[in-house]
Amino acid sequence: MKNLLLALAVMLAATACSKLTQDNYNKVKAGMSYDEVSAILGKADHCEEAIGTKNCRWGDEKKNIKIAFIADRATIFANEGIQ
Repeated sequence: MKNLLLALAVMLAATACSKLTQDNYNKVKAGMSYDEVSAILGKADHCEEAIGTKNCRWGDEKKNIKIAFIADRATIFANEGIQ
């Protein structure tokens, strides 16, 4: 049972990272809403919000896509470790 749970955890982690690709990064366009971006990249791993802005990160510190949203529209994009 313990091995099964470990295998499921590894599979879920691999699935989540599979959306962090250069192809998916290239699909994100300026003006997309958070929901439109999430349809491509999945739910963000971390977001911070302040007065009409939302900065979100998909992935971790080594491999990620970061997008800033102003008034729920994607404006600034960056990625690290994406291939």
